[in-house]
Amino acid sequence: MSQGVTGTISTLVVDDEQLAREELAYLLKDFPDIELLPPATNGLEAFKAIEELEPDLVFLDVQMPGLDGLGLIRKLRERGGPLPHFVLVTAFDQYAIEAFRLEAMDYLLKPVEKERLSESVARARRMFEERQQAPERPDQAVAAPKPPVQRTKLLVKTNNRNLIVDAQDMIYATIEDGLITIVTSHFEGQSNYRTIEELQSNLDPDLFWRVHRSFLVNINRIREVIPWFKSSFQLKMDDKKQTEIPVSRIQTRRLRTLLKI
Repeated sequence: MSQGVTGTISTLVVDDEQLAREELAYLLKDFPDIELLPPATNGLEAFKAIEELEPDLVFLDVQMPGLDGLGLIRKLRERGGPLPHFVLVTAFDQYAIEAFRLEAMDYLLKPVEKERLSESVARARRMFEERQQAPERPDQAVAAPKPPVQRTKLLVKTNNRNLIVDAQDMIYATIEDGLITIVTSHFEGQSNYRTIEELQSNLDPDLFWRVHRSFLVNINRIREVIPWFKSSFQLKMDDKKQTEIPVSRIQTRRLRTLLKI
């Protein structure tokens, strides 16, 4: 999660009430460094949008059908990985303690006042500026060494069989609900690895690229780069379904460098 090259703060508004979404979006348009993403109308939509678009900042309603705002934050924290900053927006003040326990950046009461909203945006701006100016830690300055052993074979479970495939035959891997699926030219099946990180650490880092928190791709099996929303991209892979995989905001810069876009 990072600010775009133009210094904007990508922002997602989540609320099940259309009027509330529109009013907040209208107010946010007065802040030139706020880049509004398509809004989400409930917690489940928001979870998917955060996975795919990796916003920097989320204005989040608390009471929503299905998955409420606090439940969304818990679900994202359980999944792991970087999180956006959250500003809870609600007509009720009884959720404030739980919101800050979940490390929400701010808590706004409806109807949102422009002056109070300005304080939230200013706080978000300061946090991003401090992050960009923070000195690099010594452990970040040194590239991590490659694992001593890189797997050249992978076990893939499919149709009650345990198949052994060359690692370079993997087109991409994806994780959903804790289950990793490996897709090759001829079939797909489940991996015995528990996380994408664990799988990636056992493969050649020059060949396999984590383009999104849920996807690991073989860079030699990318068929097409497709321009997508807000200067981002999707990758069309060289599998039978020609699967299109989103590139996260963080990895978009590497994609531009890698392919000279």
